[in-house]
Amino acid sequence: MFSSRDAFENDFCPVRDELLGEMYRANPHGLSLLVESVSSDVRAMLALFCYRRSHLHALAIAIAASCTERELIYFGGRVGSTLYALSREPAARSASSSSNGRKPITLSTKPLSTFKPIEDEIDDEDFAEAVTA
Repeated sequence: MFSSRDAFENDFCPVRDELLGEMYRANPHGLSLLVESVSSDVRAMLALFCYRRSHLHALAIAIAASCTERELIYFGGRVGSTLYALSREPAARSASSSSNGRKPITLSTKPLSTFKPIEDEIDDEDFAEAVTA
């Protein structure tokens, strides 16, 4: 079993960047087809790779759902075990399938603050000092 230290020192994406991008943009059905196109050991490594990046957590959980607990623990130790448990939670599946697991963007509905303009009058003495300097 690899230690967590080994995983971070040898951190590389186990699939090509184009495939990772396709998985990130895919709908739930398309994602399952893309995930099935890679071998089970690469899937486990990819799930762990994505899990170490916060913006890819939803993708990691979706990929881990197709992995066995043994594979995830072999490649990730405790992290793999945790990822396996997360991928089996019902709330995780529904959150990752709706809107690709991305959080919605909210905008403020309050008006922007307005500030009173600063009234800064130059004194005659300050003006005289500035001119002579």
